[in-house]
Amino acid sequence: MQELTIAPVERGDIPSIGGIYREAVRHGTASFELDPPDDEEMARRADILLTGGFPYFVARRGGHLLGYAYAGPYRPRPAYRFTLEDSVYVDPAAHGQGIGSLLLARLIAESERLGFRQMIAVIGDSANQGSIALHRRLGFCLTGVFESVGWKHGRWLDSVLMQRELGRGASEPT
Repeated sequence: MQELTIAPVERGDIPSIGGIYREAVRHGTASFELDPPDDEEMARRADILLTGGFPYFVARRGGHLLGYAYAGPYRPRPAYRFTLEDSVYVDPAAHGQGIGSLLLARLIAESERLGFRQMIAVIGDSANQGSIALHRRLGFCLTGVFESVGWKHGRWLDSVLMQRELGRGASEPT
């Protein structure tokens, strides 16, 4: 089997990223979006993150993009500037291969290097045990559940909130 590599996103990755995300929107509950965005919109979103200096990585094996992860602002107000929200998506054909763990570990390390202090995971659907377990393995703690806040695929969905300190966390001022 060819080696898996984790690397910074490139503009040419957008169609593969879009394909993975559209599958998640159409058939999953990780995202509460109802209409899958096209590649132009996915590129626009990536440009905002990259221009803002936020980390964005892809996982490849043998030239095939198998997953991606990025961190962006948790909220737009200035007091939140040291806190990120993460997103991790893996091609369903590559689930269970540790790709999500490698992507999230790289995202955490880069976020710490950049000086961020907290990372928040907003996980769609309490039934998404794979994502909850992934975050727990990488040091996230459950901070709460917003029950029945989204309606998708004919049912109410929860949002699971998890949090992890980055670097010095809240141990000292900025």
